[in-house]
Amino acid sequence: MQQQLDSIDREILKILEKDAKTVAKTIAEKLGLTKTPVYERIRRLENEGFIRNYAAVINKEKIESSITVFSFVSLEAQKGHLMDDFLNQVKQFSEITECFVVGGEFDFLLKVIVKNLDAYYDFAKTKIASLPNIGAVKSAFVLKEAKNENTFPLL
Repeated sequence: MQQQLDSIDREILKILEKDAKTVAKTIAEKLGLTKTPVYERIRRLENEGFIRNYAAVINKEKIESSITVFSFVSLEAQKGHLMDDFLNQVKQFSEITECFVVGGEFDFLLKVIVKNLDAYYDFAKTKIASLPNIGAVKSAFVLKEAKNENTFPLL
């Protein structure tokens, strides 16, 4: 049976979100607890799926230049299996780092990261536009990233 998150669990999650390498001893010191119960709570949070995985946040500017594009996609028909087919197909494209099913004018919002405008044109033409049932694609190009947090706002 999955437990509810209490205030200590939430504090542990906040600390680990900021730095996943923080050890149980350090977390315990910050929270005024001992190491063993903190370690047990972390294991429980992992086992119950509150912590999905640990990851390094890459500074993409250090690696190579790139552009981020938000692509708004609408399908010609919004039947359930056609939407599922689209989702399964876009999961195969490494350029798409996030995909959301949305309501409103469009059916999907894709976050696409490519090297440059030419690369986006090739991606849009050869991958997205070639998928069946595509109705329209509109793109918004990121000029400056003002905020990019990988945290969930734990209250």
